[in-house]
Amino acid sequence: MTEPGTHEFDVVGSEDIHIGRVVGLRVDDIVMPGGVTGRREVVEHLGAVAIIAVDAEQRITLISQYRHPIGRRLLELPAGLLDVPGEDPLATARRELAEEAGLKAERWDTLVDVAASAGFTDEVVRVYLARELTEVDREIAGGDEEADIVLRRMPLADAVRRTLAGELINGATVSGVLAAHAVLAGAAEARPADTSWRDRPTAFAARKHGG
Repeated sequence: MTEPGTHEFDVVGSEDIHIGRVVGLRVDDIVMPGGVTGRREVVEHLGAVAIIAVDAEQRITLISQYRHPIGRRLLELPAGLLDVPGEDPLATARRELAEEAGLKAERWDTLVDVAASAGFTDEVVRVYLARELTEVDREIAGGDEEADIVLRRMPLADAVRRTLAGELINGATVSGVLAAHAVLAGAAEARPADTSWRDRPTAFAARKHGG
């Protein structure tokens, strides 16, 4: 038996269960402490970015969007999958902010990286802080949930209160709201927009796009 915190959880087998459009499901056989083999289900994800855009009046832009697994509309930050091969995450964030919220930002910072549920999925969302905003034409593709989204502008202080009241529950949104509040209050500093991303998911993108 190895000392706690030193064991290497080697993968000795893997089986693909489902490969879909947005996620994949595989089962890995990994070596546990003591030498036994355990099986772990892993949901592979493309990864995503989310944007908390704060205007001069300290308001943020949220999107009301239907989320089928939850069964209702949620208020969330503008966000999007990293589904364009070769596109830098910051470029994805700029594009999604324009498409979903009709906004362009001159100032960008990296706010937080959020592992959605590390016990079963490799999904990690990078949340950017966007400031110095101007409006641009908004382009929403029809045909799915996005055709039904509604924009909401809300004071950041109200978003903090609604987060702590359990009214905002999306993980990246909760993290982004609280982190932005801390940064803008001077309690913490954001990282540069081009900060390296150690935990960006790669497995599913490699399946979809090769490499």
